[in-house]
Amino acid sequence: MPGTSLFIEENFHPSSDPLDIKNRLDQHFLKILDKNKLLADPRLLHAIDIIIKNSGVLNIEKDLDTGLSPRQLRRLFEFYIGDSAKTFSKIVRFQGLLNTRPTAQIMRREKLFFDMGYFDQAHFIKDFKTFYGITPGQAFAK
Repeated sequence: MPGTSLFIEENFHPSSDPLDIKNRLDQHFLKILDKNKLLADPRLLHAIDIIIKNSGVLNIEKDLDTGLSPRQLRRLFEFYIGDSAKTFSKIVRFQGLLNTRPTAQIMRREKLFFDMGYFDQAHFIKDFKTFYGITPGQAFAK
């Protein structure tokens, strides 16, 4: 992006304040986004809305009735989101869990992974480690 390169060259120097740099870059990229409106397929937006409203706990094949074939939906998710609808759904589900701010005791006693749509603890631990980098026991022991 030659325009961005030129913007950086003209506006920043080694002694620039990091907060000022952040604010100027935010404004620069917002201007670029305003000029280049991305028109996403409304059926994709509907699929995203369904996933978010269900907190990621749904069967992608059956519950995403958007008028798109599974292949078309997969292509749109890959293009706009960067991954599959299933992965997006898993991330939304995981964020829902993190937003509840569970403790280790609550995780063990209440078996929250069932409420989050996991069928067993092993799958929950695998997804947790994938998204968080460590196991739930390590994360909530602190």
